[in-house]
Amino acid sequence: MLPLSEKLPGVLLALVLALLSLYLAGLPVLQSSGLSGLTIAIVCGLVLGNSLYRFIAKPCHAGITFSKQFLLRAGIILFGFKLTFQDIAAVGGAGILIDVLVLSSTFFLAIWLGRKYFGLDEQTCILIGAGSSICGAAAVLATEPVIKAQAEQVTVAVATVVIFGTVAMFVWPLFYPFLHRLGVSEFHYGVFAGSTIHEVAQAVAAGKSVSDQAMNTAVITKMLRVMMLAPFLLLLSAWLARKHSGGQNRQKNRLTIPWFALVFLLVAGFNSFNVLQHPLVQMIISLDNLLLAMAMAALGIGTHFSTIRQAGKKPILLAMVLFAWLLLGGGLINLLVGLCSH
Repeated sequence: MLPLSEKLPGVLLALVLALLSLYLAGLPVLQSSGLSGLTIAIVCGLVLGNSLYRFIAKPCHAGITFSKQFLLRAGIILFGFKLTFQDIAAVGGAGILIDVLVLSSTFFLAIWLGRKYFGLDEQTCILIGAGSSICGAAAVLATEPVIKAQAEQVTVAVATVVIFGTVAMFVWPLFYPFLHRLGVSEFHYGVFAGSTIHEVAQAVAAGKSVSDQAMNTAVITKMLRVMMLAPFLLLLSAWLARKHSGGQNRQKNRLTIPWFALVFLLVAGFNSFNVLQHPLVQMIISLDNLLLAMAMAALGIGTHFSTIRQAGKKPILLAMVLFAWLLLGGGLINLLVGLCSH
């Protein structure tokens, strides 16, 4: 294990980029666009990693690697402080069922289409599917340690969910006047937005474009999807272990338990009891945003534009199909479950 002094330069570099990104994300012009600090952090990392970083790569490499791995897992664990189990009760059984159906159908569609029709590698399909079906860039980052993906695959997946999540943020509200004439309430629009839009910040913006009630419902529904990240990672790990095991290789493909996902759930459960004072929880959430932004910046630094270009158009096309499914298929799921629940 490397001493702290060798990690410090890279960690400080990731910290500076993260602080810059969070500051930029707080500016009114970017805040209104729905771009999160995570998105800006990976862009800043990409720009630096493909320009000046080569001059300081040697002293910073250990710290950048540390940020991509350890700080990422710490950030996912602390993400649990953004959730409570009371959020589940707020959207009811119908909202839970909608989230489960949208998540599972989107992910399996990504695997099926990505492998069979687009000829993409399994890891890229899993990452794009996770990002599209759960919570955007954070889901991609959380899935990476489970499948041991390459930095380039992670960056490509993050790029796709950022692109189409941003489009969804502007497109979804355009449909509300039509949906309202069909009898869709602000509450049900919020459930639709929260169950289908990629990032939390994007779901907030899409809900706010309609009303405060739609925004609140969208946030709760979206955070419930986020809470499904931990069981998703456990099931994914079990599925991969079973799929790639067999015969003589069975011992080499034992189930890898993503312990950080379990701790994430425990943290969310602890947070549900409201033991900590609200200001302290807000401080922890701010720390979490910083850690995830540092991980994103480090990821961007380690990714080269040439490898993204080599990925070609197929990941974008897959993400586009999933975007269409979230709009049309997700809308149909919301409609059918809504009708059955009345």
